[in-house]
Amino acid sequence: MDTLGIDLAAAPAGTAGALISWRNAEATLTDLRVGLDDADIVEMADAADVVGIDCPLGWPDSFVAFVSAHAHGVTDPREVDGGPEWRRSLAYRVTDFVVHEKTNRWPLSVSTDRLGVTALRCAGLLHRLCPDGPPLRRSGEDGVFEVYPGAALRGWGFDTRGYKTSRSARETLIGRLQAEAPWLTLGPFERLMVSSADAFDAVIASLATRAAGRGLFERPSTAHLEAARREGWIALPEGPLARLVRGTTDQE
Repeated sequence: MDTLGIDLAAAPAGTAGALISWRNAEATLTDLRVGLDDADIVEMADAADVVGIDCPLGWPDSFVAFVSAHAHGVTDPREVDGGPEWRRSLAYRVTDFVVHEKTNRWPLSVSTDRLGVTALRCAGLLHRLCPDGPPLRRSGEDGVFEVYPGAALRGWGFDTRGYKTSRSARETLIGRLQAEAPWLTLGPFERLMVSSADAFDAVIASLATRAAGRGLFERPSTAHLEAARREGWIALPEGPLARLVRGTTDQE
């Protein structure tokens, strides 16, 4: 299995991709790039079995319905109280509520945060990843997953404080990662992971994509599946980091 993790930004600057090859219970970082445009991402995806993108793959159904109704002037003012609970119902997707229950942290809102600008790019990218087929189901059923590197790291027991802005924090995390995952070879790309938070997150996204590709995450329930196919579903890894290679075969 080859996994591609994408740390997506609104523009190529800030966008990174990491390709990891998984063989014989070992993992090797074979490609790590920064400054990717959409064509670069599609090229890297062609070399991968599964893809994970650090970006919401859709918007909350409730938000889409409200904006559409508001645009057509059919919103019932009695249903718009403007309070925090009402706003929260439009700001977060089903998967965001599930992640909050599991981690006690809210993911950034694709509806109300600047993250929405990146999601606009992602919407076009999803079509480029599957130009001739039916639209990708954003639940991960078609091999393209939504991943959340920071939450994945915390779930594996790592301290994520300051790593986005601190080179030394990333160095410390890489040292811990190598101690916890001696089966992972970073090779010459380790320096780029230290110098670039985007590159670092892309590698973690690729690890989280491996968990998703092996089914090591909570899938949408039957009640949530249709919403997940439209809104997206965060594949939050379950279990320790070692599960990424445990039980693998030579042919995987």
